[in-house]
Order: sequence, then C-alpha cells, then structure tokens
Amino acid sequence: MRLVLGSFFAFLVAAVLGLGATWLALSKGTAFGAVTIGAWTAFPKNGTTEIDPYSRAFIARTGELPVGSGDGIAFLARADDQGRPFDGRCEFVVSGTTPPARFWTLTLYDPDGRLVANSLSRYGFTSQEIVRRSNGSFDIMVAPRARPGNWLPTAGVEHYVLVLRLYDSPVGVATRTGREASMPAISQGQCP
Repeated sequence: MRLVLGSFFAFLVAAVLGLGATWLALSKGTAFGAVTIGAWTAFPKNGTTEIDPYSRAFIARTGELPVGSGDGIAFLARADDQGRPFDGRCEFVVSGTTPPARFWTLTLYDPDGRLVANSLSRYGFTSQEIVRRSNGSFDIMVAPRARPGNWLPTAGVEHYVLVLRLYDSPVGVATRTGREASMPAISQGQCP
C-alpha cells in the first residue's frame, strides 16, 4: 500500500511540474536559442526548420508569423538597458544606430501583440522616414505627449513592447556575429 501511495504521489508531483512548466513556456514564451544584445532579444531560429517544439507551440497558440531567417530578424525589448520595464506614462529614448540592414522598422505593441492605439495613428517608424543626425545616428522619443523630432506616442498605456525588425541583415543569418552588432540603446527619461 505504501508503494502504491508513494508512486501515486511521485506521479502527481511529476505531472503538476511537467504540465505547469509546459503551460508557462506556452503562455509566456521561451528563451531557447535567444540572442540578447543590450535590452533587445531575438529568436533567430523561429523562422527556420530548427525551431524548438515550445517555440513552435507558442507561435501556433498566438498566431504570430515570425520573420523568415532569409528575410531578416525581429528583436523585442520589454525594458530599457537598466532593466526598467516600459511604462507608457514615462519617456524612453531609443538612440544610436542599427546593425546593417537593407530596411528596418520599429513598432510599438501592447503586451498582447496589438498595435497601441493613439490619436495620430502612428504605430512605428521605418528606416526610410526617420530623421537622423549627420553621422547616421538617431533618437526616437517614446512618450505619452508630443515631442519634437522622432516621436512615437504611447497613449499612456501601462506596459508596451518595442519590436525592431531588421530585413536583409547579416544578424539574422549568422547569429555568431549578431552578439557584437550595435543595437540602439534604450534609456528612461522623465517619469511622473
């Protein structure tokens, strides 16, 4: 009897831990094969046949379409370089340069993957419309109130995610060189 109860208890603990870990991986996403550069994180294998089963299930569950490895790579940022989570009431500055790419986009999403609604219908910037300095660097102000220059409105949402997609970039093809790529810095400005 003791052996049966012990076996049942061990099975119950294993089932709870296994199912809990699977649920967590599918609901929050996974970090298998992640490439992190500063505050930016990408999953270069998500657009390939080498994708891990948890990432495949997460993508199937959310309905997201990853950028194919031959097309480019998408980097996500949920916090600034100091680890402070994005707050739509605060100002954050995305500054510097991007790795080499034929084209790039920077888009603002809510944590559920929807565009953040705002009165200007401005959801992001592209490499072709951004205002740059003479050395090629730029500043993008992500803030709830209008700012001069490159301004991306947050509409005061509680949390958001920035997605930087690099198209036709060597960072998406060779992840070994990606860790040395220069990504834009993210710093917090004024916060009420």
